[in-house]
Amino acid sequence: MFRCPSTTLPISRFPLASLCASLAAPLFTCAALGVAAVSFAVSAPALAQDQPVVSAPSAATVPSAGSAGSAAVEGSTASGTTLRTDDGQLNGPSGASDAKARGAEGATGEAPGNGFDARQADLNHRTEENNYNYAVDEHNCYSKFLVNYCLNKARDRMRTVQAGIRKEQLALDEEQRTARAQQRDQQAALQRAQDEANAPQRAAQDASNQQQYEDKQRQHQLDQAQRAAEAPQRAANEQSYQQKVQQHALDQAQRGVSPSQAAANQQAYDQKQANFQTQLEQAREQGAQKAQERVEKQQSFQRKQETAAQHQQDVAARQKQAADKAQQKQQEQLQQQQQLEQQQKQQQQQQ
Repeated sequence: MFRCPSTTLPISRFPLASLCASLAAPLFTCAALGVAAVSFAVSAPALAQDQPVVSAPSAATVPSAGSAGSAAVEGSTASGTTLRTDDGQLNGPSGASDAKARGAEGATGEAPGNGFDARQADLNHRTEENNYNYAVDEHNCYSKFLVNYCLNKARDRMRTVQAGIRKEQLALDEEQRTARAQQRDQQAALQRAQDEANAPQRAAQDASNQQQYEDKQRQHQLDQAQRAAEAPQRAANEQSYQQKVQQHALDQAQRGVSPSQAAANQQAYDQKQANFQTQLEQAREQGAQKAQERVEKQQSFQRKQETAAQHQQDVAARQKQAADKAQQKQQEQLQQQQQLEQQQKQQQQQQ
């Protein structure tokens, strides 16, 4: 059983030390792992400046230097996950099926203006797949000796695929804008055709509205002319009313009625008019009440007449029933008497 030789840097802080101690690895393998740990420790600050933070693999998940890449690729392809190897090729059943599906979609040749959602979904799927493959490659690079070289190579592959997807996305956006512009042009043409078809009806409606407006204007002018013609009469009526008011004031002054007395007389007159209106309302209410009472009495009399007629009908029916019973009884007595006479005759004949 071999042990790793001591190094200048204390590698006990790295998870590779515990892995080297737990595995029965040869001496050169442990030395290679130690150098890889030192390279990772040196390159980690540089990576932190321009790359997102990626957690370093733990001791339980880091394989040996010779089998790390193959184990990751085998595990991923066994579970059906798409991975990229160092040469940038897709591995796994899902990658092959996606490539076939994209090839089939390209071979069908969708009509312009159709399939935008499907193409956008495919681009989104490829973008997510590219990001996932880059994350997997970045994770696998930390198990290799040349970490920075592997990361740069994975980044270049990711950017190449991303540039292709971006180019297709721009083309798709341009096609969508063109399709939307064509749709707007078609809608505008349909609207123009509809406006042209409705033009006679709108013209007739406008002519009708104009005619109604002109009729209203002429009627307004006639009304104004009539009011202007009646203005002198209204002025004369107003002047006559003012003269009557003045004459009434003069008459009041000649009779020795002061303004206060005139106001009191007017108030008394108003009070009399109010009392008269009150009495008139009361008389109307009493008349309505008496009319309602007469209607109720008439209805009661009608009900009594109907009850009496019904009673007479019942009495007549009972009398008729009694007469029928008396007649029936009399007939029965006659029949009994005839039977007795027949019996007597039979007895006399027998004697």
